[in-house]
Amino acid sequence: MSRHLLPLRTSLSSFPRNLLLTPQNRGFKSSLPTLKHLGFIGLGQMGRPMALNLLNSLTSPTDTLTIYDVSADAVKGVISAASSLEGTTKGKGKLIPATSIEQVWDNADEIITMLPEPKHVLGVYEGFSKHAHSQGGKKYPPKLLLDSSTIDIPTCHTIATTLFPPSSGHVFLDAPVSGGVAAATKGSLTFMVGHPDPSESDSKNNSEIVARITTLLAPMGTTLHFCGAPTSGLASKLTNNYLLSISNIAVCEAMNLGLKLGLAPSVLTKVVNTSSGACWSSKVNNPLERISVESGGLGKGWEGGFKTGLMRKDLRLAREAAGKVGARLVLAERAGEVYRCVEEEVEGVGEKAEKEGTKGRDFSVVYRWLGGKE
Repeated sequence: MSRHLLPLRTSLSSFPRNLLLTPQNRGFKSSLPTLKHLGFIGLGQMGRPMALNLLNSLTSPTDTLTIYDVSADAVKGVISAASSLEGTTKGKGKLIPATSIEQVWDNADEIITMLPEPKHVLGVYEGFSKHAHSQGGKKYPPKLLLDSSTIDIPTCHTIATTLFPPSSGHVFLDAPVSGGVAAATKGSLTFMVGHPDPSESDSKNNSEIVARITTLLAPMGTTLHFCGAPTSGLASKLTNNYLLSISNIAVCEAMNLGLKLGLAPSVLTKVVNTSSGACWSSKVNNPLERISVESGGLGKGWEGGFKTGLMRKDLRLAREAAGKVGARLVLAERAGEVYRCVEEEVEGVGEKAEKEGTKGRDFSVVYRWLGGKE
């Protein structure tokens, strides 16, 4: 396969941190600010650890991270977590809780959004655009705007072409993530960015944008894919999460089958994860780790993680995207029905599913809905 058809896979950990965080080495124009003024909107289960890792990357007392969430408790949670950090894990920058998205816009040169639904993302960027235009002739430094939410491609396209086109002077890109809460906490996320492979352009402007993206994302991730044109990051994410939606159900079914056939959870897990059935759902998010210790699990329970409602949303978005391009997804309808039943707590066959429920839990709770041993 020709080189230009392959997306760039960049290991962010391969970049020396002092190189990444030194403005002189980013290829920026001298007119760009050398201090870091960052913004983060959306402090949910993914956004909170991402914002904390970003905060801890700030190297100067004059650097700032302005945060916002519609939930005051979410903001307070980040403030509390930041204040409890000590020693080498604590950054030197200042955390600023904002009272509006407009304050984030005014404070930050680089902003990341991580929000649940397309309507939330569109609302934020419409607010940004309206606020920017309301300032009359005020000139803002060129802002880098990265949306790490998982939304539909048309909404992203609208933001990129109507609200913040290249003529706006700002750069808006889709930059969804993979890895879940565990990777967000560890700072080991994979980012899929809707921007061309750097090797395919010699443009100085492109080099500056790539350097800026890489520097901003390095504290939160270890792998960066430049996927192509705008919205290609989302195309990659929806494709990946469609696969995840299917593999999660299959793993839950297989674990339930193995235990009912008399296999010990530890044996079954080792066999699968060293055989051809191994995947992220069996290795990282195995439902058998969530069942009780007495039943051979680790007792992690079903709280936290990637909630079933979000998996339903991603699957819906993937199906919508497939419909627009004529791609057949023969398992999508049934998978969607499974997640609907799990989230709405209907048609479950397990005693635990009936007594303790499945709604609002990690999507591996499909195992409980199937009647798996806990």
